[in-house]
Amino acid sequence: MNGVKKLDDKWIKASVLGTIWAASEIVLGSFLHNLRVPFSGNILTAIALVILISATYKWKDKGLFWRAGLICALLKTMSPSAVIFGPMVAILSEAILLEVSTRLLGRTIPGFILGSILAMSWNLVQKVFNFIIFYGFNIVEVYTNLMQYAERQLGLNFDAVWAPLFVLLLIYALFGTTSALIGIRTGRKMTNNPIQFQPENRQNDSSFPGRTRINNFNYSFIWLTANIIFMAGALIMIGRIHFGIWVALVAAIAITWALRYKRALRQLVRPKLWIFFVVITMVTAFVLTRLQSDSISTFDAVLIGVEMNLRAIILIMGFTVLGTELYNPVIRNSLSKSYFRQLPIALELSLESLPTMIAQTPDLKTISKKPALFIQQIMAFADFRINEIKNRQASTPNVLIITGDIGSGKTTCIKNLAEKLQKQNITVSGFYSSRVMRKNKAIGYDIVDISTRQTKKLLRTSGNGSQNKIGRYFIYPEGLKAGEMALQRDSSQIVIVDEVGKLELEGNGWSTHLKHVVKNHKGYFLLSVRKEVIKEVIKHFNLSPKKIIDIEKDNCSDLEELINHQFNLSP
Repeated sequence: MNGVKKLDDKWIKASVLGTIWAASEIVLGSFLHNLRVPFSGNILTAIALVILISATYKWKDKGLFWRAGLICALLKTMSPSAVIFGPMVAILSEAILLEVSTRLLGRTIPGFILGSILAMSWNLVQKVFNFIIFYGFNIVEVYTNLMQYAERQLGLNFDAVWAPLFVLLLIYALFGTTSALIGIRTGRKMTNNPIQFQPENRQNDSSFPGRTRINNFNYSFIWLTANIIFMAGALIMIGRIHFGIWVALVAAIAITWALRYKRALRQLVRPKLWIFFVVITMVTAFVLTRLQSDSISTFDAVLIGVEMNLRAIILIMGFTVLGTELYNPVIRNSLSKSYFRQLPIALELSLESLPTMIAQTPDLKTISKKPALFIQQIMAFADFRINEIKNRQASTPNVLIITGDIGSGKTTCIKNLAEKLQKQNITVSGFYSSRVMRKNKAIGYDIVDISTRQTKKLLRTSGNGSQNKIGRYFIYPEGLKAGEMALQRDSSQIVIVDEVGKLELEGNGWSTHLKHVVKNHKGYFLLSVRKEVIKEVIKHFNLSPKKIIDIEKDNCSDLEELINHQFNLSP
């Protein structure tokens, strides 16, 4: 990201905190899962809780937990793993539970402990919930019968059905309590004995494997709708149509998804999926033929087991393909118009920070030796990163764009605005174009330097063969030179540029000087752009408009007030 888009302080902190969380998931998660460490998910949640709780001793902002969780969950889409929907839900749920708890009880020891217990216990709740969703209530019946069978075989005098869940819940609660206490202790220590991050020569490694993983994917709202219909239809048809037809339908859907989505295909080739398939089928057949009072035939029991597994395959693959389609840039860009309008910008900063965060995260062995020191170091780096982002934002101009069609009044609005601002002793530089008429017909445009009021010929319908042209107009060098001179006076509070368009998009006109202003001007930048090219101009010059005003809908007389108040300009 060459330019820094404007983020408020809370989203900057959430971006950095969420990136730290995501880095720990990526680095430590791979380590734990490769070693098949028991309760690896709980260990990752514990590390996240320690980071989040200790961070509150530095940053007191409300809403930081859920924002960081949202950032981390979205960064999970960058993971090369095909299994991302479940972890995304878990991460966001844990963050929300911690947020709710601290809102109710305050950022106190009870608040942190309750929030951590709830967040940690969510792992168990989600696992149970996933089994029921994927395999249906048949899985509950299978589990209940197995536990009752174990109760009879072992001569247990208590309800064995709930015992394993209560034991696991107690273990998760202990995990959560311990995490909260470590986070509190680390946060206090970090406050009393802060350490400074010593920056080295860092390179922003944009080669993080997931960053461009699906950039070239052909997103489609038609496919998104079709996938929802496929999932819902396959589940609704269970038990309503002949089993053989339903199996053929599921197979057709799975093959279709596998052909379009590589991540869905990866689900089908996972050995774990087919091991589960065999185990669930065999256990189901055993329970339904041996342990139930109303036992059924072995063949029918096997069919029920197969049905449960095919249901699970549809849901697992379905969530995978939905997750892919929901990463559509159109959907993400729509967030910029909602309450979450700053989320895409925060996520972009997180993507930029992620490789460096990963490099700063040691392995689990190093962390386990000195966990408090690791948290202190990573939070010191977070402070450094936040200051880095703020400094870059401070050096980036506030951009305002006025748009409209030809003849809509953009230039008149800019001219009047410049005059009003100058009367308020606000320094204004740049230029606007003035249409030249002859016998009620436009024959060209002159350029007017706002600072000096000098006028130069820019475009005419007549010229000679040595001149460049744009459309039907010949371009006059003296006009281009006048525009360049106006843009060199960029020490003013506002720089105004009228009619940025196709010439600049081709790298001609004032393109080079505009890029210089965008990069170096520390004030405010007002552009006039036609509707037909506004998206291309924003992308080409890497702009982050604070406001886009459609001159055909908005009142031009309000612009002066908008700049004075929304952009905090003072004479």
